[in-house]
Amino acid sequence: MTKKLLGGLTAFALATSLYADELGSSQRFIGLEIGAGQVQGDTPVEIGHEGDAIEYGLRIGAQDGQWRTTFLFDYFDSSDDDQNVEKGMLTVDYFFLDSLSNSVRPFIGVNLGYANYESTFFDDSGVLYGGQVGVVVGLTESIDLDIAFRYSLSDIDIMDHTSEIMLGVNYLF
Repeated sequence: MTKKLLGGLTAFALATSLYADELGSSQRFIGLEIGAGQVQGDTPVEIGHEGDAIEYGLRIGAQDGQWRTTFLFDYFDSSDDDQNVEKGMLTVDYFFLDSLSNSVRPFIGVNLGYANYESTFFDDSGVLYGGQVGVVVGLTESIDLDIAFRYSLSDIDIMDHTSEIMLGVNYLF
Protein backbone atom coordinates (compact mmCIF):
# COMPACT_ATOMS: atom_id res chain seq x y z
CA MET A 1 0.00 0.00 0.00
CA THR A 2 2.83 2.42 0.80
CA LYS A 3 4.29 1.87 -2.68
CA LYS A 4 0.91 2.64 -4.26
CA LEU A 5 0.56 5.83 -2.23
CA LEU A 6 4.09 7.02 -2.99
CA GLY A 7 3.72 6.16 -6.68
CA GLY A 8 0.42 7.99 -6.92
CA LEU A 9 1.67 11.05 -5.08
CA THR A 10 4.79 11.16 -7.26
CA ALA A 11 2.69 10.99 -10.44
CA PHE A 12 0.40 13.70 -9.09
CA ALA A 13 3.35 15.93 -8.18
CA LEU A 14 4.84 15.52 -11.67
CA ALA A 15 1.51 16.29 -13.33
CA THR A 16 0.95 19.44 -11.28
CA SER A 17 4.55 20.61 -11.77
CA LEU A 18 3.93 20.81 -15.53
CA TYR A 19 2.20 24.12 -15.01
CA ALA A 20 3.83 25.19 -11.73
CA ASP A 21 5.66 28.08 -13.42
CA GLU A 22 2.27 29.71 -14.06
CA LEU A 23 1.06 29.40 -10.44
CA GLY A 24 2.52 32.82 -9.65
CA SER A 25 0.00 34.40 -12.03
CA SER A 26 -2.93 32.20 -10.99
CA GLN A 27 -5.85 33.04 -8.75
CA ARG A 28 -5.83 31.47 -5.33
CA PHE A 29 -9.07 30.57 -3.60
CA ILE A 30 -10.59 29.25 -0.42
CA GLY A 31 -14.08 27.84 -0.16
CA LEU A 32 -16.68 25.59 1.36
CA GLU A 33 -18.55 22.68 -0.17
CA ILE A 34 -21.66 20.73 0.73
CA GLY A 35 -23.48 17.96 -1.05
CA ALA A 36 -25.05 14.54 -1.16
CA GLY A 37 -22.55 11.76 -0.54
CA GLN A 38 -22.74 8.00 -0.80
CA VAL A 39 -20.28 5.49 0.68
CA GLN A 40 -20.19 1.76 0.06
CA GLY A 41 -18.59 0.05 3.05
CA ASP A 42 -18.99 -2.67 5.64
CA THR A 43 -21.29 -2.13 8.60
CA PRO A 44 -22.27 -4.49 11.44
CA VAL A 45 -25.61 -5.12 9.71
CA GLU A 46 -24.50 -5.50 6.08
CA ILE A 47 -21.26 -6.06 4.18
CA GLY A 48 -20.94 -3.60 1.30
CA HIS A 49 -23.75 -1.34 2.56
CA GLU A 50 -24.37 1.86 0.57
CA GLY A 51 -25.06 4.72 2.96
CA ASP A 52 -26.24 8.21 2.02
CA ALA A 53 -25.67 11.41 3.96
CA ILE A 54 -24.80 15.08 3.72
CA GLU A 55 -21.08 15.65 3.12
CA TYR A 56 -19.33 18.94 3.76
CA GLY A 57 -15.83 20.29 3.64
CA LEU A 58 -13.21 22.96 3.12
CA ARG A 59 -11.31 23.62 -0.12
CA ILE A 60 -8.11 25.56 -0.78
CA GLY A 61 -6.46 25.94 -4.18
CA ALA A 62 -5.25 27.88 -7.19
CA GLN A 63 -6.50 28.15 -10.76
CA ASP A 64 -5.65 29.79 -14.04
CA GLY A 65 -7.41 29.80 -17.42
CA GLN A 66 -6.96 26.07 -18.06
CA TRP A 67 -6.06 24.29 -14.80
CA ARG A 68 -7.13 24.14 -11.18
CA THR A 69 -5.47 22.40 -8.24
CA THR A 70 -7.49 21.98 -5.05
CA PHE A 71 -6.86 20.51 -1.62
CA LEU A 72 -10.12 19.20 -0.13
CA PHE A 73 -10.89 18.20 3.43
CA ASP A 74 -14.33 16.52 3.58
CA TYR A 75 -16.42 14.86 6.26
CA PHE A 76 -19.23 12.31 5.72
CA ASP A 77 -21.26 11.14 8.73
CA SER A 78 -24.27 8.88 8.33
CA SER A 79 -25.42 7.94 11.82
CA ASP A 80 -28.50 6.25 10.31
CA ASP A 81 -26.25 3.94 8.27
CA ASP A 82 -23.47 3.73 10.90
CA GLN A 83 -20.78 5.08 8.53
CA ASN A 84 -18.29 7.89 9.01
CA VAL A 85 -15.57 8.97 6.54
CA GLU A 86 -12.98 11.71 6.85
CA LYS A 87 -10.91 12.40 3.74
CA GLY A 88 -8.22 14.70 2.46
CA MET A 89 -7.77 14.91 -1.30
CA LEU A 90 -5.75 16.65 -3.96
CA THR A 91 -7.65 17.28 -7.19
CA VAL A 92 -6.37 18.52 -10.54
CA ASP A 93 -8.98 19.79 -12.97
CA TYR A 94 -8.74 20.83 -16.63
CA PHE A 95 -11.13 23.52 -17.88
CA PHE A 96 -12.30 22.56 -21.36
CA LEU A 97 -14.52 24.54 -23.74
CA ASP A 98 -13.23 27.66 -21.98
CA SER A 99 -13.95 29.76 -25.03
CA LEU A 100 -17.72 29.40 -24.51
CA SER A 101 -17.82 31.94 -21.70
CA ASN A 102 -15.55 33.44 -19.08
CA SER A 103 -18.21 32.96 -16.44
CA VAL A 104 -19.20 29.32 -17.20
CA ARG A 105 -16.31 26.84 -17.37
CA PRO A 106 -16.87 23.06 -17.50
CA PHE A 107 -14.07 20.86 -16.15
CA ILE A 108 -12.89 17.27 -15.90
CA GLY A 109 -10.32 16.11 -13.38
CA VAL A 110 -8.62 13.47 -11.28
CA ASN A 111 -8.29 13.09 -7.53
CA LEU A 112 -5.99 11.32 -5.12
CA GLY A 113 -6.29 11.30 -1.36
CA TYR A 114 -6.39 9.50 1.94
CA ALA A 115 -9.50 8.49 3.88
CA ASN A 116 -10.45 7.05 7.25
CA TYR A 117 -13.58 4.85 7.29
CA GLU A 118 -15.33 4.04 10.58
CA SER A 119 -18.32 1.97 11.53
CA THR A 120 -19.21 0.31 14.87
CA PHE A 121 -16.89 -2.68 14.48
CA PHE A 122 -14.74 -1.36 11.62
CA ASP A 123 -12.02 1.28 11.47
CA ASP A 124 -9.56 1.43 8.57
CA SER A 125 -7.66 3.99 6.51
CA GLY A 126 -6.26 4.02 3.01
CA VAL A 127 -5.88 5.66 -0.39
CA LEU A 128 -8.71 7.12 -2.50
CA TYR A 129 -8.37 7.78 -6.22
CA GLY A 130 -10.81 8.71 -8.93
CA GLY A 131 -12.20 11.51 -11.03
CA GLN A 132 -14.67 14.34 -11.17
CA VAL A 133 -16.60 16.35 -13.70
CA GLY A 134 -18.45 19.61 -13.23
CA VAL A 135 -18.83 23.27 -14.02
CA VAL A 136 -17.59 26.49 -12.41
CA VAL A 137 -19.86 29.51 -12.65
CA GLY A 138 -18.32 32.92 -11.99
CA LEU A 139 -20.84 34.91 -9.97
CA THR A 140 -18.58 37.94 -9.46
CA GLU A 141 -14.88 38.64 -9.99
CA SER A 142 -14.11 37.18 -6.57
CA ILE A 143 -16.86 34.54 -6.08
CA ASP A 144 -17.21 31.25 -7.99
CA LEU A 145 -19.93 28.62 -7.68
CA ASP A 146 -18.74 25.07 -8.29
CA ILE A 147 -21.05 22.14 -9.10
CA ALA A 148 -19.39 18.72 -9.45
CA PHE A 149 -19.82 14.96 -9.41
CA ARG A 150 -16.88 13.12 -7.81
CA TYR A 151 -16.31 9.34 -7.80
CA SER A 152 -13.44 7.73 -5.89
CA LEU A 153 -12.35 4.13 -5.51
CA SER A 154 -10.59 2.98 -2.36
CA ASP A 155 -7.91 0.47 -1.43
CA ILE A 156 -9.47 0.18 2.04
CA ASP A 157 -10.62 -3.42 2.52
CA ILE A 158 -13.89 -2.46 4.20
CA MET A 159 -14.78 0.49 1.90
CA ASP A 160 -15.17 0.09 -1.86
CA HIS A 161 -15.97 3.60 -3.12
CA THR A 162 -17.45 7.02 -2.47
CA SER A 163 -19.47 9.27 -4.74
CA GLU A 164 -20.65 12.82 -4.21
CA ILE A 165 -22.62 15.55 -5.90
CA MET A 166 -21.11 18.70 -4.43
CA LEU A 167 -21.94 22.40 -4.47
CA GLY A 168 -19.01 24.64 -3.60
CA VAL A 169 -18.51 28.36 -3.15
CA ASN A 170 -15.01 29.76 -3.66
CA TYR A 171 -13.61 33.14 -2.69
CA LEU A 172 -10.87 34.14 -5.18
CA PHE A 173 -8.03 36.35 -3.99
